[in-house]
Amino acid sequence: MIEEVEAENLDDAPDVDFPHQDAAPGHVHPRPSPDTDDNPALSKTRRVSVEEVEDEEGMSFTNNGRYFERRTDAGWALHEGETSFEKYRTYQEEEGEDPWSPFEDEEEWDLAHWLVKNLGQTRTEEFLKLPITQNRSRLSFHNNRSFLQRVDKLPRGPGWSCKKVTVRGNVEDEKGEMLQEDVELWSRDPVECVKELIGNPAFKEHMAYSPAKAYADRAGQHRVIDEMWTGDWWGEKQNALPEGATIAPIILSSDKTSLSQFQGDKSAWPVRQASARATILIGYLPASKLDCFTPDARSLAGYRLFHHCMTLLLQPLIGAGNDGVEMVCADSWVRPYVADFPEQCLCLVAANERGDALNSAMRDPESTKEILHKRKIGQHPLEFEANGLRAVYKPFWADLPHADIFLAFTPDLLHQLHKGVFKDHLVKWCIDIIGEDEMDARFKAIPNYPGLRHFKKGISSVKQWTGREHKEMQRVFVGLLSGAVPSRVLVVARSILDFSYYAQLHIQTTESLDALQNALTVFHANKDILKELAVREHFNIPKLHQLSHYVQSITLFGAADGFNTELPERLHIDFAKDSYRASNKRDYEEQMALWLQRQEAVFIRSAYLDWLSQQPHSNAHDVDADSDTDSESETPHLPAAEPLQPTHVLAKVPAHPHQSVHTIITAHGATEFLPALRSFLLKNLPCNTIVPGLQDRFDLYRQVVIVTPPDLRVSDVPKRRRIRATPEKLPSGRKPGIPAQFDMALIADRPRSSHLHTLEGVRVAQVRAIFTLPRQFGAYPRALAYVEWFTPFKPPDPSSRMRQVSRSTRQLWRNAAVVHVDEIVRPCHLIPRMGQSVDLRLRSGNAYEVANDFYFNEFIDGEMFCACVIK
Repeated sequence: MIEEVEAENLDDAPDVDFPHQDAAPGHVHPRPSPDTDDNPALSKTRRVSVEEVEDEEGMSFTNNGRYFERRTDAGWALHEGETSFEKYRTYQEEEGEDPWSPFEDEEEWDLAHWLVKNLGQTRTEEFLKLPITQNRSRLSFHNNRSFLQRVDKLPRGPGWSCKKVTVRGNVEDEKGEMLQEDVELWSRDPVECVKELIGNPAFKEHMAYSPAKAYADRAGQHRVIDEMWTGDWWGEKQNALPEGATIAPIILSSDKTSLSQFQGDKSAWPVRQASARATILIGYLPASKLDCFTPDARSLAGYRLFHHCMTLLLQPLIGAGNDGVEMVCADSWVRPYVADFPEQCLCLVAANERGDALNSAMRDPESTKEILHKRKIGQHPLEFEANGLRAVYKPFWADLPHADIFLAFTPDLLHQLHKGVFKDHLVKWCIDIIGEDEMDARFKAIPNYPGLRHFKKGISSVKQWTGREHKEMQRVFVGLLSGAVPSRVLVVARSILDFSYYAQLHIQTTESLDALQNALTVFHANKDILKELAVREHFNIPKLHQLSHYVQSITLFGAADGFNTELPERLHIDFAKDSYRASNKRDYEEQMALWLQRQEAVFIRSAYLDWLSQQPHSNAHDVDADSDTDSESETPHLPAAEPLQPTHVLAKVPAHPHQSVHTIITAHGATEFLPALRSFLLKNLPCNTIVPGLQDRFDLYRQVVIVTPPDLRVSDVPKRRRIRATPEKLPSGRKPGIPAQFDMALIADRPRSSHLHTLEGVRVAQVRAIFTLPRQFGAYPRALAYVEWFTPFKPPDPSSRMRQVSRSTRQLWRNAAVVHVDEIVRPCHLIPRMGQSVDLRLRSGNAYEVANDFYFNEFIDGEMFCACVIK
């Protein structure tokens, strides 16, 4: 469907009553239903899967260890309904269709799924024309056209429509008439997109229908904030709504992106509607050059076109926001939804005060609209320039009820922290102080760690930076700087890294938010050292000022990771670049929309089959429950009632069987192997009479993989961490050599039953060999490791606040021991103390051997950071 809309001069865009509207489902934990006594219609309301117990004081306690102050006046169910999956199952049963129809059988559906996900139309045609495909496969489709006809019969998401917008510029043509340009706005009904997300059964166990305050203690003194429903904003909005109403917050994101790698004239502007981890594309904004305007007017015209198109795109939300919409939820119950837009902070602060630690006043949308109106009628209010306003007299947010656009900008970890304050500012300041060559040399000398990027040539040679590189640098930056910069600069660096790591926590508490604010306070108290060193003249940096609003934002809307732009950045590939590559590059917007529609249709069918296989009375009992489906692959699960136990995994077959003691001593550097093994046997096998000697042989393993339960503060999936003990492999023919890898690890005084909470009871050691006892010592079931100890943790360095360790020796020999592999808690990382100038002998491959004194790197990952700094 194509509509034509005129946008003359982009000043007279139609007024739109854009009320507050309910939209996107949230990536949230389930919540209890309201009390049935207050709402008789809820007598059959299904409760969530998390076991909940009411205590004497009215607090709700769940099996994840939290106490909830519940709201019973929100999220009421009206009556039972049917989700789209349930309706489609009924239709298939009535029509006698197989679950994978319109494809012939399960195998043909699996092939169709693979073709859509992996091959374009040309390659699909080539594959289907292969003789082996035609002669042996017996497919119901024989070319790309007939294949796509079947794909197009699959149920799909909300349809696409196109609105043509005519833009009249201010440049005259040769006839004296104003030039104009037609642009296209491709969009989908956002209300239907909301229904698609909120009714998806895959999200059933991850939905919240009412707000609550969460606490770590029964007295309610220690607040816990993670998902949006645990923040203050949802509860405040709920107070303004009718009893029983359900809020679905809408999170919108857009970002113009280049589509072609070598031609800069192809671009798209996708707009996404999302919850924290459930995202759907609702439109492509026109990305026109607007050549019908003079260069000095083109920028303003672009702003006006954006607001005009956003108004058209979001217009269907008006009625839903004013009157509410009944929607079938993932749990098959119908609820009345009211749309709302999460609000965040855009404040009034003078340009020369952005770098100061101050509490700035929030802007007011009504006064801003009044300023714009005065400017439109020819007046010149001083606030227009002072507030940095543009002459966009009808912004798309002007008539939105229940929403304040100046509170609608959430923390952006990627652009504000990782790329902005850290990479563009802190790293640049430090390079200005110590020099580019010294900075590169320090990065080159960082010891290896599984999963850590090693900047082999330093950082000055990196041509293209992404969020991943920024975060990899942060993992080693504080320890790397120690000794090279003045102490107050190190304090500044540490405070910024502390702020970054606290801001990334998935679960915030009263204490972590205090620490987050304290890190920013420490930065402001020490930042003037950069002026004294002539590195900065001022700190009027907008991204730096944004950090002052993080605590307020998290308190209102939940943890900042729910608003992280890294996910939208990644979705550029799916929503824009991949879809563009699938087109013929002419009139590509329509082809992109069709490609996405087919991708969604295949995704929906995969999710449907996965859901169907889990139904207790499903006729499709032979649908493969382990089939390739994305329906819940990225959706984290609530913690089980019984926590997972750490698991130490070795290869089924040792990589190096029957190795001599001489090999262990020379290749692995295990110089004290025999004395350490004798001490171990004396302690653990006191009845053993065999003394180990040079004649014995041992099975050696390359590594141990430790699988630990998720630390929900930083992740919701179990972690697999490797600890390697591999000797150097010399070059052979054309194959290059491989350097030795003897990783550092934390060793506990006993096996642990959970992930690392603190550093108490653990000690650093280097793992030199992983082995099992040969049979002559008896059937000993536990694998062993030869380790070289480091000293217990020394007091932290006063500037970097990083713990220090050194090699432990006994009578000038390295202090070594044999320990059980299951006493290894996890890998750890040490950074050599490099001093003011790095020793040129120091390299990544030899840093642990050349250096003797180290900083314990608590920034190597989020879990380690929490164990080191959060009590």
